Amino acid sequence: MLTFYHYAKCTTCIKAKKYLIKAGHSLKEIDITTQPPSIETLKNLLQRSGRSLTDFLNRSGAQYRDLNMKEKAKRLSTDEIIHLLSSNGRLIKRPIVTDGKKVTVGFNEADFNTTWSRHP
Repeated sequence: MLTFYHYAKCTTCIKAKKYLIKAGHSLKEIDITTQPPSIETLKNLLQRSGRSLTDFLNRSGAQYRDLNMKEKAKRLSTDEIIHLLSSNGRLIKRPIVTDGKKVTVGFNEADFNTTWSRHP
């Protein structure tokens, strides 16, 4: 089973969910806006993803703009950014998908084909 951090009204999340279900995955769905991942979980997701912390920022979201995260991200420490993300799920790029070992952030069909496809 995959853990699927999403926002139900997000069209990107809807596309990703359809992809994963079609690929035969069962999902444990978590609304990232009401239940953002904890600091510890975010650190784990970040490490397993192999991505940079800024890849976890929802740069197209209103919260990102309202909080001036483009500038804040340049001067805040990693721990401070992770704390912000854990307290405001709307700042997190979505969906985040994990099986406990692999992690993807956002929806890119090519990445999903490589990481989550069950077909050879």
